[in-house]
Amino acid sequence: MSQQQSLDTDTIVAIATPNGTGGVGILRLSGPLSRNIGLTLTNRQKLSARYAHYCDFLDEQNRVIDSGLLIFFPGPASFTGEDVVEIHGHGGQLVLTLLLRRCLTLGAREARAGEFSERAFLNDKLDLVQAEAIADLISASTETSARQAQASLRGDFSEKVTLLAQQLLELRIYVEAAIDFPEEEIDFLSDGKVASQLDNILQTGLNLRETARQGVIYRHGATVVLAGKPNAGKSSLMNVLAGDQVAIVTDQPGTTRDIVREQININGVPIRLTDTAGLRDSGDIIEQEGVKRAKQAITHADITLHVIDDSCTDPTEVLSGQTNIITVLNKIDITGRTPGLCKPSPKSGASCVALSTKNGEGIQELKTVLLETLGITQSQTTSLFSARERHITAMDNALTTLSEAHSQFIASGAGELLAEDLRLAHDQLASITGKVTSDALLGEIFSTFCIGK
Repeated sequence: MSQQQSLDTDTIVAIATPNGTGGVGILRLSGPLSRNIGLTLTNRQKLSARYAHYCDFLDEQNRVIDSGLLIFFPGPASFTGEDVVEIHGHGGQLVLTLLLRRCLTLGAREARAGEFSERAFLNDKLDLVQAEAIADLISASTETSARQAQASLRGDFSEKVTLLAQQLLELRIYVEAAIDFPEEEIDFLSDGKVASQLDNILQTGLNLRETARQGVIYRHGATVVLAGKPNAGKSSLMNVLAGDQVAIVTDQPGTTRDIVREQININGVPIRLTDTAGLRDSGDIIEQEGVKRAKQAITHADITLHVIDDSCTDPTEVLSGQTNIITVLNKIDITGRTPGLCKPSPKSGASCVALSTKNGEGIQELKTVLLETLGITQSQTTSLFSARERHITAMDNALTTLSEAHSQFIASGAGELLAEDLRLAHDQLASITGKVTSDALLGEIFSTFCIGK
């Protein structure tokens, strides 16, 4: 794709600060008219680069709309690579709207969602992973996810993908050279170089995919549903995990009749907790609807915590037909069971944690098992970066192609087929950073950004 051909040369403008009232509100301009709009708006003769000019912002009749700072960033040394002007006024929504309208009358158009970041990408100021990391940083819900988005913005993920793609390219060059110059007598099978390099690339790719998958979890979070019979302690467990009384707790069975949700984080992983109605047959129409919603929530859960009253007569009940179940034996303050990991029921085979929501014993062990079920360990949190599902899909496609190519090459030694598979895998990796991509993909990615970015 020719990125320069896709670049719109209009001058764009957008309010870069959130809606509402605040001390400061910012408008951002990017494009060839930015400097002239800044000069006309302020009735100045010149703008110094990267200097905060204090000035009045004027309307068509030279009446003052607002006063504040104007900063000019000449391209290509700017965020977008184009001339950029930032207008820092007061944070009232009406004031910002009047300034926006004035910029529109001077020749700018309103920016699309993510268009500033898109222009930065198209002008080679950022690669696609770094551009996505901006949106991830803005939407981060935990300190850990913010740090990991910053790592991707810094280029940590991109460097690893680029290095892996470069290794693929070098191997492809070697294979194609051997095909084109057979007189050099490079023997694929006898020297073992190709097979060995393929093994190394595959292992590096698998490790990178696993790290990226964890980055997705830290960015996107996980949905954890609490399910079980009435009065097992689901709502009490939710309150303990949330650190607040978010769910009503009584001794009366069937208290929870609807879905109750709460956002928490465990060691930096965003968790969407969902408390549900007790699973039982009931003649109450409202409770029946609650049970129906509970079963629907379970089917969409990343992890289901099957909460069981350890003091009941049958603590071996099974929640069938679900994956990623953690059995939680509650009320061990009554039964005296040792808190922490326990032997799972032979019927379920799920991970099992014994705890007491009353005295807090076993809660930390449950959090540890929760993270491990998601594939997260505490030692991995410092080396992660943010990632997205499309990155995982591209890596999966590349690794599948390489794995199949490896098997076929060992079986047949066909260099031509191997070279083509290496090209396909390389293109998949290149699509992550945007070295190979499509206009449709760019539109899908940047449409999820906020307007001022």
